[in-house]
Amino acid sequence: MSEAGGGRGSGSSVPQRAPWSLVAATAALCLVSATSVWTAGAAPMSREEKQKLGNQVLEMFDHAYGNYMEHAYPADELMPLTCRGRVRGQEPSRGDVDDALGKFSLTLIDSLDTLVVLNKTKEFEDAVRKVLRDVNLDNDVVVSVFETNIRVLGGLLGGHSLAIMLKEKGEYMQWYNDELLQMAKQLGYKLLPAFNTTSGLPYPRINLKFGIRKPEARTGTETDTCTACAGTLILEFAALSRFTGATIFEEYARKALDFLWEKRQRSSNLVGVTINIHTGDWVRKDSGVGAGIDSYYEYLLKAYVLLGDDSFLERFNTHYDAIMRYISQPPLLLDVHIHKPMLNARTWMDALLAFFPGLQVLKGDIRPAIETHEMLYQVIKKHNFLPEAFTTDFRVHWAQHPLRPEFAESTYFLYKATGDPYYLEVGKTLIENLNKYARVPCGFAAMKDVRTGSHEDRMDSFFLAEMFKYLYLLFADKEDIIFDIEDYIFTTEAHLLPLWLSTTNQRVSKKNTTSEYTELDDSNFDWTCPNTQILFPNDPLYAQSIREPLKNVVDKSCPRGIIRVEESLRSGAKPPLRARDFMATNPEHLEILKKMGVSLIHLKDGRVQLVQHAIQAASSIDAEDGLRFMQEMIELSSQQQKEQQLPPRAVQIVSHPFFGRVVLTAGPAQFGPDLSKHKETRGFVASSKPYNGCSELTNPEAVMGKIALIQRGQCMFAEKARNIQNAGAIGGIVIDDNEGSSSDTAPLFQMAGDGKDTDDITIPMLFLFSKEGGIILDAIREYEEVEVLLSDKAKDRAAILKGKMIPNYIINSNPEMENEEQPSSENDSQSAEQIASRSQEIDLVDQESPEESSVNSHPEALSPVDTDSAASVSSSEQDSNPMENLETTSLDGECTDLDNQLQEQPETEEDSNPNVSWGKKAQPIDSILADWNEDIEAFEMMDKDEL
Repeated sequence: MSEAGGGRGSGSSVPQRAPWSLVAATAALCLVSATSVWTAGAAPMSREEKQKLGNQVLEMFDHAYGNYMEHAYPADELMPLTCRGRVRGQEPSRGDVDDALGKFSLTLIDSLDTLVVLNKTKEFEDAVRKVLRDVNLDNDVVVSVFETNIRVLGGLLGGHSLAIMLKEKGEYMQWYNDELLQMAKQLGYKLLPAFNTTSGLPYPRINLKFGIRKPEARTGTETDTCTACAGTLILEFAALSRFTGATIFEEYARKALDFLWEKRQRSSNLVGVTINIHTGDWVRKDSGVGAGIDSYYEYLLKAYVLLGDDSFLERFNTHYDAIMRYISQPPLLLDVHIHKPMLNARTWMDALLAFFPGLQVLKGDIRPAIETHEMLYQVIKKHNFLPEAFTTDFRVHWAQHPLRPEFAESTYFLYKATGDPYYLEVGKTLIENLNKYARVPCGFAAMKDVRTGSHEDRMDSFFLAEMFKYLYLLFADKEDIIFDIEDYIFTTEAHLLPLWLSTTNQRVSKKNTTSEYTELDDSNFDWTCPNTQILFPNDPLYAQSIREPLKNVVDKSCPRGIIRVEESLRSGAKPPLRARDFMATNPEHLEILKKMGVSLIHLKDGRVQLVQHAIQAASSIDAEDGLRFMQEMIELSSQQQKEQQLPPRAVQIVSHPFFGRVVLTAGPAQFGPDLSKHKETRGFVASSKPYNGCSELTNPEAVMGKIALIQRGQCMFAEKARNIQNAGAIGGIVIDDNEGSSSDTAPLFQMAGDGKDTDDITIPMLFLFSKEGGIILDAIREYEEVEVLLSDKAKDRAAILKGKMIPNYIINSNPEMENEEQPSSENDSQSAEQIASRSQEIDLVDQESPEESSVNSHPEALSPVDTDSAASVSSSEQDSNPMENLETTSLDGECTDLDNQLQEQPETEEDSNPNVSWGKKAQPIDSILADWNEDIEAFEMMDKDEL
């Protein structure tokens, strides 16, 4: 997975090469009077305001970096909610996310060149000394080769690049003698065993101490890696070779890129997401520009810039042509199948594709860059941040946001390309949102849910490596930076490598393996570097004219689905039937189903089953329509299964010193007032006695008029609620008694009633896992009186703090919000589709046999139990007949309430397995034509997508 997405390049010393002329790596250098161009939609920003915003970025960086150094160093990352370092093995595992952590002070190394860009040269010198003194690269820990390359190797090389620059200037780093480069070389050799495969593609993980495939290494058995993981090595490895003269690093990285190029799908010129490192077979055949592929494309273009090898540019242009033919559907970028590129593989987009407009600026294709960037900005304005994934009608699909920098990156490059002050206003919005919603006393916390504003105890190293770098450069003038940024290229993690490496130690033979396969329309590549004389010949409103139609696309328009080219070729034919419009009683609809190879079967128990056999379809196009219909039906049914599920709620700490800056993800209760419909509850917290709340409270005076804290266990949640309500509490927070549990890793928990009438419960109740509850308990121990707000989503801190005496830095970083319409808290849903064959069936309840499955359900009541109970709803338990629901769903001119969002499954006392899936997956029925298999396998993987 490409964690960092795309960092973009800069430079001026690259010669022109026909037929593609990339004059420089950053758009700023190839502009003609770019800064004089601005649109009527945004007035020029004064030098004073730009300086003010630049200074605000510096203060924000100091807040993040200072808290990391004070509370976390030498750990890899800061946990900003609990004010401590994240050490691998000492915290609950987060799966692949933890592969970036190698006990090598990751955040410090990743931040090295950011310190210099932000003119913090003394801090940089101190940081380098700490790295040399404290960092150990010989740890017995398994790490991601990709993440270690872009963050640690890239960080060391970026630090070395700027250390020698500062030493040459003569004021700082006079003692420096290439120590960071020696560390980088040591790390490079530690990564080389990963390339010990017949293909040359690296293993995805390696043990820093023991390497690969040794018993003590605990890795080396993997067979698959992502395209970005194998294709995002060339800049760092080539730079290491050019700096040291050891050619082996560049040779290995080139071999991996050559192999990926050879394995591209030849008819579409696309690459898949995941590849087998031994055989070269594509494991996941869907293709896009987001997670899993993103930085592969970026590094092809930048490898041409840094290394001067035309074959890299030719490969990039070949891929870019395919992207613009099949994936780009302005303003959307949708994944497709590499063998059937006219067939969409997803109905949602992931946040990592936000790097692509910046790469298009570097390529010189400005119009689609403006369009996609504006679409992303409208999504951000709706949700405050870019969700990890969102649907084609701009609803939340995955609600997290780990403070990714890709959008800020593209904003910077679009501003350099157009000089349009509109992008300065965009950057200002990003700064305001970070301070309003993500800033906490110990740094900046990732968003657990952009709809509720709840936080995750996470501040990734890329936040310091990239976000502050791009935001500062956005507002900085040339004289604000102590070196010439245009002499460097940005890696995908925004580390800086000098362009003079292009002429240093060129010992690697450049074998052009590209042209024999390339047949391109050269008109697409007449120019690759933006020039304002071309972009704005007579129309200074060019960029605004592109953006304007997209201003209301998120809130007021609803794309009716993407019509592929094959569909557009049907002369006079009606558009294909969509699942949302289907009515089981409509004879015309049933006839269309038959044409698509879809049968509708009424079962004896009243359920309705849909079955598709592609070979029974009237044509291949109708079969594809049928596949799309079945996919949509699964998504729609999955959404309807979860309509009764409550979304997460928020517990916001509003007293000193938090001032609303810490928002905890809370589970809702199926009894008591609904916080989305009633006013939030605010009050000081107090522990109940007994703490489990299972009998009459012995300290009613302590909880009277307050929000009672209760421990989970020993009795029903409703019984706890009645006991604290009788004692005069105005609300309750149940804290999990399972030590170490956290909303970061556990499914959403919903508190169920006791099977009796719960109308007598009139106070709100929320559930916190042990870790989040511990934050409140720790606050009580330190500050005694702690006030919290129970609500459906985080509230504006300006309103919370009104009339209170608060520090100036809180006021300054939290300008009062306008009364904007906030996004509603909608249920997440995860698509249940895993279409295992072209001959398929959908059933909301039972997986009946390998040959037969169905789409339907029976509502079942939850049985009362004699302990705390949680609502547990799965596709086999609580649903309504999808056919009946669909009959009332009409979309003529209006957006549906469909929301393909990821819903974490509620936990039950009996079954708390976080891996339990929401939906049943269809199983293979019979073997079918081989040319369909690739289509089907792509959809099989969609349910397994992980960002």
